Amino acid sequence: MTDTPRLFRPITLRGITARNRVVISPMCQYAAHEGHLEDWHLVNLGRFAMGGAGIVFTEATAVQKDGRITHGCPGLWADSQIIGHARVAQFALAHGAIPAVQLGHAGRKSGMQRPWFGNGPLTEADFARGDMPWRPVGPSEIPVAEGWPVPHALTEEDIAALIADFVAATRRAGAAGYKIVEVHGAHGYLLHSFLSPLSNKRTDRYGGDREGRMRLALEVAEAVRAAWPEELPVFFRISAVDGDPQGWTLPDTVELAKRMKALGVDVMDCSSSGIAGAATAAGGGKRQPGFQVPFAEAVRQEAELSTMAVGLITHPEQAEEILATGKADLIAIGREALVDPMWALHAAQTLGHDTDYGTWPAQSGWWLAVRDKTSDLYRPE
Repeated sequence: MTDTPRLFRPITLRGITARNRVVISPMCQYAAHEGHLEDWHLVNLGRFAMGGAGIVFTEATAVQKDGRITHGCPGLWADSQIIGHARVAQFALAHGAIPAVQLGHAGRKSGMQRPWFGNGPLTEADFARGDMPWRPVGPSEIPVAEGWPVPHALTEEDIAALIADFVAATRRAGAAGYKIVEVHGAHGYLLHSFLSPLSNKRTDRYGGDREGRMRLALEVAEAVRAAWPEELPVFFRISAVDGDPQGWTLPDTVELAKRMKALGVDVMDCSSSGIAGAATAAGGGKRQPGFQVPFAEAVRQEAELSTMAVGLITHPEQAEEILATGKADLIAIGREALVDPMWALHAAQTLGHDTDYGTWPAQSGWWLAVRDKTSDLYRPE
């Protein structure tokens, strides 16, 4: 038996192996220009690869121009956007991390404010900054909340075009060098809005009962899986519950996970809520450490599908316990990594996996090892 902490045991997903179970969750930066990644993204994501994470996700990336959450969100709807993504993917690989990208469409929430300008629908102040509106889309003509624009209800022709754009973006992700693609089906964005009975009031084959409401998510996942190399994994991010008894529920998520597994999806990334309003965790229950872990555990046990746990996982011991007790296969670290980009390397030290900076980049590890050997010189009298 190995003494290596579970957090630092490699994991193989199809034809790739991540060096550990630490995943940097997709975190929007709102710093792209016309969907193109900038130097900010390379430096921001590159530091997580240098920081020892096993998998590093690029933020939510739109498959259509009007599918961006904000004017500052990246895309892969055009070939010109590939090069920016390639810089990120190549850097991550060069520093031992698996590069991954999350593909999605913001749906009813597309074209909203950057968070520091209000995190709501665009206003005259946003127009003055050059952020002009476009018409959001959804399953039905139901806005996110009072004061938000009424979305255009997608026709079946629109849906066919959307699926084709997911496929095209998937192929561009492959050309950029990503090794994992995740379909974003959470947080009130387009696919989630089709899943939830709170936002989907359609009467055609993409609405009605749960089978109809799942149809678009399943068709997108199937199309992405077919367009992605067989030897590379596909993830799906889900809001496991809406936080409303009339909405999407955990049993619904388990059933969807079973169907996703049959289509070849490899990992369910289990978040929650966001169907109404801007906050991704609104209505999903009390926010406390690991509050979303039970969703990952339920999917893993009941659907027998690998899962990624996310949500206020901040300490190495907490992450290790989640893995050791079989609640998830991967641990997604988000805002805590913004505080400490070297979270994975510090976690290795905390759990006794690295006592001599051997897992740190050579450019910095040797300096720190020397510092420890001459620690008396660094202590005040």
